Amino acid sequence: QVQVAESGGDLVQPGGSLRLSCIVTSGKNISLNSLTWYRQPTGKERELVAGGLIGSSITYADSVKGRFTGSRDIATNTMYLQMDSLKPEDTAVYYCNARGRYLSGSNYYPFGVWGQGTQVTVSS
Repeated sequence: QVQVAESGGDLVQPGGSLRLSCIVTSGKNISLNSLTWYRQPTGKERELVAGGLIGSSITYADSVKGRFTGSRDIATNTMYLQMDSLKPEDTAVYYCNARGRYLSGSNYYPFGVWGQGTQVTVSS
């Protein structure tokens, strides 16, 4: 019913920048509650990077504060993650999670959907 697609991952040198995009689409009328970026380095747990409730300030993991900037375009159900001053430890698959509700008939139903992820590799 709801699809999430990430894009923008690439190989970049330390100190470089990337901009990730997360787009939420559906054939149904949807209302988003939250959009959040996570990442999962190889062999490690998935961790929150940036995001939160729609209408509230974006929160950041301590490890990315001052380097990453999130922004939302609610009209297009899109969230961006501008990543600057990238470090090798930022290497991971970056996932977007969308939560909200969709309209089916006369009822609203909740959803929570993950995208397939986009690979970010920071290496010289």
